[in-house]
Amino acid sequence: MKPLQMGVALTGRASQRKGRDGELELARVLQEYGYDVQPGRAQSYGEVPDLTGLSGVHIECKRVERLNVPEAMKQAVRDTEKFHDGAPTLFHRRNRQGWLVTMRLSDWLEMYQIAEKRRT
Repeated sequence: MKPLQMGVALTGRASQRKGRDGELELARVLQEYGYDVQPGRAQSYGEVPDLTGLSGVHIECKRVERLNVPEAMKQAVRDTEKFHDGAPTLFHRRNRQGWLVTMRLSDWLEMYQIAEKRRT
């Protein structure tokens, strides 16, 4: 029975480590593009955002093979209401794949319209 308990604990730690590695990786990618993005504390359990520094965007970072997008977006929306830091935005990727970004259409349209106005 003990080996099973140890296996569960290690799996949980491995999952947390993979998530944290994803946050640090995404921060580096965004920093390479010139954004002053900083990761939150390791194992903050929702006390601080995953990443901060993109104006008007709440970053929810997921580094998993099977992502439940609706549930992850619900978490992003809840955290946006908690932190008041911008549009709930889900950054996610699987192993050996590039980063994807998921937003609500209404938030994306608002951001796009603001960008369009700035260009004119």
